[in-house]
Amino acid sequence: MGRDEEIGLIRRCLDVRSGPRALLVLGETGTGRSRLLRFAEETAAASGAPVLAARGWGGEEPAPFTSLHRLLLPVLDVPDLFPEDRWPVLRTAFEPGAGAGPQERRALGAVTLAVLTRLARTNPVLVAVDDAEDCDDASLDVLFSVRRQLTSQAVTMLFTARGEAPPPGFPADLPALRLGPLSPAAAARLLDAQPDAPRGRLRLELLRKAEGNPLAVVELNRAKRVGAGPVPAPGALASRLDALPQDTQRALLHASAALREEELPVLMGSLGTDDLTVWTPAEEAGLISIADGRLAFGHPLTRAAAFHRQPAKLRQRAHRDLAAAAGQSPAYRAWHLAAASIGPDEAVASALERVTAVHALHGGDRFAATKALERAARLSRSDEDRARRLAAAMAAASDLGDPEWVRDLYTEFSRVNRDPDLRCVAACAMAGALALLSFQREAFGLLLDTWRHSPPRTAAASFALTALAAAIAHQSGLPEHREELPRLLDRARQVAREAPEARDDRAGRSGPVTPAGLAEPVDRGCVAGLTGPGVPAALEAYVSASIDAHDGSAARRAPVAPPGPLDGPAPLPRLLADASVAYHRDESELCAELYRQASTSQGACGAWGSRVWALANHVDTLIAMGRWPEAQALIDEGRSDAVVHRLTRVGLDLEALEVTLRALRGDSLPDIPFTSPHWRSVNLGENQATRARMLRAGGLHALALGDAQRAFHHFRALFGEDGAPIAPFLPPRSISELAAAAQRAGRREEAARVLGAVRAALGERPTTRMTLLLHHAAALVDEEADPEHHFRLALVNPDADTWPMERAQARLHYAIWLRRRRRPLEARAQLAAVLEVAVRLDARALADAARGELRATGAADVSASVSGAAERMAELTAQQQQIARLAAGGLSNREIGERLFLSPRTVGSHLYNVYPKLGISSRHQLRDLLHDD
Repeated sequence: MGRDEEIGLIRRCLDVRSGPRALLVLGETGTGRSRLLRFAEETAAASGAPVLAARGWGGEEPAPFTSLHRLLLPVLDVPDLFPEDRWPVLRTAFEPGAGAGPQERRALGAVTLAVLTRLARTNPVLVAVDDAEDCDDASLDVLFSVRRQLTSQAVTMLFTARGEAPPPGFPADLPALRLGPLSPAAAARLLDAQPDAPRGRLRLELLRKAEGNPLAVVELNRAKRVGAGPVPAPGALASRLDALPQDTQRALLHASAALREEELPVLMGSLGTDDLTVWTPAEEAGLISIADGRLAFGHPLTRAAAFHRQPAKLRQRAHRDLAAAAGQSPAYRAWHLAAASIGPDEAVASALERVTAVHALHGGDRFAATKALERAARLSRSDEDRARRLAAAMAAASDLGDPEWVRDLYTEFSRVNRDPDLRCVAACAMAGALALLSFQREAFGLLLDTWRHSPPRTAAASFALTALAAAIAHQSGLPEHREELPRLLDRARQVAREAPEARDDRAGRSGPVTPAGLAEPVDRGCVAGLTGPGVPAALEAYVSASIDAHDGSAARRAPVAPPGPLDGPAPLPRLLADASVAYHRDESELCAELYRQASTSQGACGAWGSRVWALANHVDTLIAMGRWPEAQALIDEGRSDAVVHRLTRVGLDLEALEVTLRALRGDSLPDIPFTSPHWRSVNLGENQATRARMLRAGGLHALALGDAQRAFHHFRALFGEDGAPIAPFLPPRSISELAAAAQRAGRREEAARVLGAVRAALGERPTTRMTLLLHHAAALVDEEADPEHHFRLALVNPDADTWPMERAQARLHYAIWLRRRRRPLEARAQLAAVLEVAVRLDARALADAARGELRATGAADVSASVSGAAERMAELTAQQQQIARLAAGGLSNREIGERLFLSPRTVGSHLYNVYPKLGISSRHQLRDLLHDD
């Protein structure tokens, strides 16, 4: 798992049509060297290729030519393979006590070369040597000599060796493949393939300890299943640990108990010595390395084994020694004291809560913060303190993005909590977890129950609950959820009026609840940074936009204020709320910029849990704007995190968006677009936003395959029988795609009814984007309208360049309409613009369609000139390209600056540098170059 690139390289090595090949696969213990070699052997054998295999002994030095004997053993009795005059050489070389000098090596090399040459006459041959560093030198010398003499024979030679560098004596020109750690997603998939794989904290902790090493993933999971026994170490590591002196084993125990960030002087202080020779045996055994004042273990199982192989009393002593070491930081001291505690200890719990959690949060490590707060809760003496710390842990776990951990903490919290204000905090975290796990009805019900029995008392908390309810309603698409939102918003506004300063009448009670203010009173907020400037107002605007999205209210068109400077984690909720409002209102450029700033803030504070809520909208915005490489990077990153945290529904959203992107590009796609084995586990009935993404992806996929009927079926399912969308935003934005499929499938009348329902729902003043899409759709399916009038209205607004693919599709359909009415010159102008966009976006299907229509108009192939313009545009930076297109669209420097938050002078400076790169000197030429008419 997770070795696709390496497997591809192995396959290319086995393809010997270009001559003999050789490869050395390097990696630490447990990285999968032997498994890759077995894959190569199985692949070669399946194709009928002879496989000659051997492996190192792993013990004492073997006799000369032992490995070569084992390698040739399967073919020693093959008739006519060995010339008669070579048998004496073989018998002599393989006899016990035989010599291994230069003469014997040359003679045996000649025999081996002859054997491989004869075998390769009929089939390719694979020579596979595992653990080559443990093979005898004489055998390796012969094989390396044979490799140098092979010329055109169909022979592949694969070697594996432990470590990151080739063993001594290996040829310098032998290509090497180094196996690093698995990616987080691949490690998580490997863990999921094990029996009884853990979830929540245990899952994340195991993945952290394994550090991407496949063997460590398997062994740590096995140790968890069998109980609290010692973590098994591979034979080689175990023997090296057992051979160490007692003082070095004690030192390794302290090193394994220390946190990875702790420096060597503190570790030496815990040992009571400054003599580094205590580490020498472990260094010489390759178990650790010391550099730059830090100690690192060579293998994750070494750390685990060095700790768990010692008795509990010694492990406790190691933690206490580390806590008492001179120079130890208060945060690490609190953690070690907590690790050494075996019962409730309020002093340690308080230190862990106030120092360690704050340190971890400020460092961006939400996992460490959550774990510290959970440990502090378990060390608490009173239920009151335990409940408060568990609520704080839930908030941190929610920011981390692990709903299973939140659910585990909520179960424990529910047993000890008696505080209604804490219940509000816990309900936010738990409802968010349930929503991420796809249980939208249960999540929304929990929020309603909280409003009834434990209503929030501050503006921040009340708007947080309401905003979370709006996000859940958006995801569920259920009418009963939408209908509750106005009432919840009214109640939140009432709370804000009654407590405008968000005062806490229990100000004397302190303790952490939110990551943004661990020392603040409990009901100061429910998620990170809710007390930041402008956050309640931003959350209120988000809820209002969510409500207005269903009735076409003019409030949707209120401008979104640009964000202030990023001055810490406080603006994050405001950035996300403002970005969501911009997404609802089709202000895509502002939306993308706000999401970018939010991603920067999220990366700095490690809050993937808040990011995951906005990820699909962010990707959707980038796809619509033609920023496809950025969208793909976000999809890849998000799918990896979704696998790590087991967020099936989030992974399905991203898979649907990837299918969408690939269909727009014109990539080759399988007949079944959704390949995730778990997607059927998501209840799409209460996750209509996910269903909408899947339906649109399926429709675009069908269009790419030329199946208009199936495409229409998918797009039509985005709307109910009465034409109402099954979810806000995405179905209406797919109206022109529905119309295009309907036109091809002969279902124009049905699509026109849906178009009328969408137009009525959006009201008299829809957004610019929806106005353009409605005109495009009307031109295709509204038989009572003038198609050319609607096509022109779909193209006339320069703001349409914000969504280049949508505008290019409208141009294409307009050009087809023009050609069929025998107006080829006008059609060619539109098609040239389409082709420029298609080449720039690398939308191959669209480019092919445009070229086909150009040929139908009788035009010469203009792809060369378009490609030249696209190549020149590719030389610009992303910001320069954006400025150039806005300038070509007719915007002034000041207008461009307002959109991109730049000064007019900066915009002018960019254009001054852009013109020479494009070979032009004016805005008019820029407009002509980009075919913007």
